[in-house]
Formats: sequence, C-alpha cells, structure tokens
Amino acid sequence: MQLPQSLARFNRRVTNPIQRLWAGWAPSFAIIEHTGRTSGTPYRTPVTAFATDDGVAILLTYGPDRDWLKNLRAAGGGRVVRGGKTRAVTAPRVVSRDDAAKLVRSRTFSRLPFDEAVLLTYA
Repeated sequence: MQLPQSLARFNRRVTNPIQRLWAGWAPSFAIIEHTGRTSGTPYRTPVTAFATDDGVAILLTYGPDRDWLKNLRAAGGGRVVRGGKTRAVTAPRVVSRDDAAKLVRSRTFSRLPFDEAVLLTYA
C-alpha cells in the first residue's frame, strides 16, 4: 500500500515543517538530513523510522520515488537525527517490508500496511 501523492505534497508543505520540531526526539520518528542532487541545498525530512542492529529502517509510506531517497543514493548517504542524536548513515537500499522486519527490533513494524522500506547503515 502507498499513500496518495496528494497527501505527500500536503505533508511536504504543511506537516513536515511542524514535524521537524519534534521528529528527531520522538519514538518511531527520525529526521533525514540530505543534500539536493542538483541544487546542493540541505534538507531535513521527517520520516517514520525503526532501529536495526546497525542502523535504521524507514518505511516508504509514499513508495520509493522520494527525493530524499534519491538524494541519499546520489550522495551515498547522509545523516539521521534520532533520539536527539545525529549519526552519519550510508548504503541506502530499498527492500521489502518483510525483509526489513527481520532486522527491526519492533514488532509493530511488520504489521504496518506498507510494502517497502529503506535500510540505512550507521557509518
């Protein structure tokens, strides 16, 4: 399942600026810090994230065609703010939710209705 692109556009303009205030501290959330592929502009994108043994898994609620993911892939990584700590991440890879669920510490992850996730490894 993917959420509608109209909701993604709304969230980008309305919800994300509000979520950036607390997403780096809240459980099950994180902020992805990445740099624009062509503009070089720094961005901070709030996401739903779950801990793995060596990084984080991020649900692709709007599918894999996301600018933040394209930016991470182009740069080979970025940073994640989670639990108030900022850490460098590398090796973004898209996997199925079920494959990611094997690495995630939360039981909730495998019950969420999304098909894909991104695995990021701490540098």
